[in-house]
This record gives sequence, C-alpha cells and structure tokens, in this order.
Amino acid sequence: MSTGYDQCTTPDGPDPCYVGGYARWMSLLLVTDERFLDHRAGSRHPEQPARLTAVWEGLDAAGIDEALIRRAPRPATDADLLDVHLEDHLARLVAIDAGGGGRCDEDTVMGPDSWLAARLAAGAGLVAIEGLEAGDADLAFCAVRPPGHHATPDRSMGFCLLNNVAVTAATLTRAGHRVAIVDVDAHHGNGTQSVFYEDDRVLFVSCHQWPLYPGSGASDETGAGVGAGTTINVPLPPGAAGDDYRQVMGMVVVPAVERFDPDWLLVSAGFDAHRDDPLTDMGLTSADYAGLVADLVGLVPAGRVVLFLEGGYDLSALANSTAATLAATLGVTHRVEGVTGHGRAGVAEQVDALVFDLVRRHDLEI
Repeated sequence: MSTGYDQCTTPDGPDPCYVGGYARWMSLLLVTDERFLDHRAGSRHPEQPARLTAVWEGLDAAGIDEALIRRAPRPATDADLLDVHLEDHLARLVAIDAGGGGRCDEDTVMGPDSWLAARLAAGAGLVAIEGLEAGDADLAFCAVRPPGHHATPDRSMGFCLLNNVAVTAATLTRAGHRVAIVDVDAHHGNGTQSVFYEDDRVLFVSCHQWPLYPGSGASDETGAGVGAGTTINVPLPPGAAGDDYRQVMGMVVVPAVERFDPDWLLVSAGFDAHRDDPLTDMGLTSADYAGLVADLVGLVPAGRVVLFLEGGYDLSALANSTAATLAATLGVTHRVEGVTGHGRAGVAEQVDALVFDLVRRHDLEI
C-alpha cells in the first residue's frame, strides 16, 4: 500500500501550489455527525450504525486528515423536504416517530431516533452547498445515514427514509442551477429518478446491477415531458468489474455529463458494487471506485461537487472504498487492492452491446 499526495508537474517544473507534498488548493468538506449512529433499524438489519463507523475508520486510514474540514449537519426544514416529498409522506414518518418507531415497509424501519437522523441526513447536503459556495473547500462528502436514493416523493423504501441527494438537487435548481446526479450504487436510484423524471434542469445517470432490487432502471427509462432524455440508466450485468465500468464511464457517463454542462455535480456514492458486498453480485474493488469517482469530480469546477454516502454493506469493503475514493479526489494514492479488468465470462460482450445501445439511444458523441 502506498499513501501520499501525488506531485503535480508542469513544463516548468513542480506546480507551485504543491508545498510539502500537499495540494494546498485541495480540501474536502466532511459533513457528518455522531447522531447518525442513533438510527437503528434492528440488530440484524444490513443498514447498521457500524457502516458509518467503518467510513470514519477508512478516512483515518487514508491519511488525509489535514485536508478535511469537518462540519456538522443541520436538520432539513419542512420547506426543504417539501421540495421533494409529499406532505402526506412526511406526516406518516412523523406519526411513526411519535410512536417510538416502526416499520415503513418490509425493508425500512425507524427506531426512536431515526427521524432526527433522517432530517440531519437530508440537511447535510445543504450545509455542504453553503460551505462550498463560501469557498471553504473544493468538494464535499456527506457521510450520512440512513441513505436516501430509494426514497420516492411518497414512499420510504430500500432502507431510505428521505431522499438526501434529491433535497440538495432541488435546492440548487430552485436557485437556478443545472445539476447532474451520477449514482454509482449497485442498486438503481429509483427514488431520485422519480423526483426528476420530468425535470430538464437535472440530469440523472444511474449505473447499477440488472436485475436487482428495486427492479427499475431499464435503459428505456429516459425521462418524460420536458425531461425527456435527461434520465440515463446503465443496467449492468451481474459480475461487471472495473474495465466494464470504465468503458461505460468513458463512452456514456462522461459524454452525457459534458453535453449537459451542469453547474453542480452530485454523486450518490454507494459502495455496494464492491466484489465483497453481501447484497450484490458485482466485481469492483476500492481502487476501481477511486478511479471512477475521481474521473467524475473533474467534470465540473472545484467547489461544485458533493458526494453522498449511499449503500455498502461489507464493512471492510466500505472502509477501503471510502478511503481510496476520497483520497483520489484529493490527488492521493491510497490502495489496499488493485484495479480489475473485465468481469466474468460473457460480461464484456454484454457491456459492449449495452454501450452501443445507450450511445445510439441518447445520441452521444464519443
């Protein structure tokens, strides 16, 4: 394993913005809070408080503490949430909270402190925006739980109570910004898609395992009304690995984001496409994640990127993937695994066909 800031060079020698090995202009706003540990869905539930502890441990191991600017979230207001969720949906969650917790659906459970944690998670992105707009950092990571990308306007599902990334995107569009959301969780971000399916101010791109819960995210789901064409689904076959994802990123995701020309990039950073994750069947390593996300954050100017923790249910894989990924966004090499090639037999051919279809369907130039 090697850990250290990569030196930047120019034709005239080392870049003067690098002093003592550190890229002084690169800093990361970390929005997180111990109150997220208080959300408990049950002792056997996959979405455990230990997930967040693993993320924090990964950040410590990455050796990037001097680049981190820590900030506490604040609860999203009703007005913030109503940009995304229906009033009846919020009322149901308030009622469950008043009863000390309960089940939202067969997979999604609230404990006594879950409602506050969910509102803090939904408000974390708003704190990140304010910090970035003030010039406090170059990008932000919201290490939050519960996750959010499955929550629809009227339903909590898939471990998600409120849609954290959607609340942030809605706030940005209300301020007149164009927003690209790229979801790299192994599960389709159905909730985020449903919020912006008819909105031409938001480009939503999801790279996910197919088939898999929640069963949405086919390539022909492309948006509707004025939002036609602003939803791009990349349903990857089980076993897809690093080279498969890099092909999709280079030929579909990057061209689509560049054409959309967003003011802000939001990343639903789910790390459950890791090869060790117990809930999925994909083949990425932490090093693969690092390269994929680092390529994404370079698509918009510094100060306009917010990453949100979504899935990831093997604690070691989650810690390593978070560490490698955030280190890479800061120009740091931190690897405990190597990158991977194509996935299992037959996957490369399926990905070739998928990429050809998506390039044609969305009229992309590569």
